Amino acid sequence: MSKIEDLAERVERLLLRHAELRRTNVLLAQQLESVSAERESLRSRLAAARARIDALLERLPPDAEPRIAAALQTPPTPTPDDEARR
Repeated sequence: MSKIEDLAERVERLLLRHAELRRTNVLLAQQLESVSAERESLRSRLAAARARIDALLERLPPDAEPRIAAALQTPPTPTPDDEARR
């Protein structure tokens, strides 16, 4: 083959590769947008959950905090219903 034909073939391959990379880039941009939107949605849900927890904590009586901490550190005592399920 002549140098011009070789060059033309290389240019064609480069053009095909360029088109392929552009399509891939578009797909990746779409995925990024989707994941970013999902992340923002999760952040919003987390903020709402934190606000609900804070509101519940504010409703607790002042002496409840030590009792809650103690309850979280000790294993729960089995109830008769628990024993019946075994």
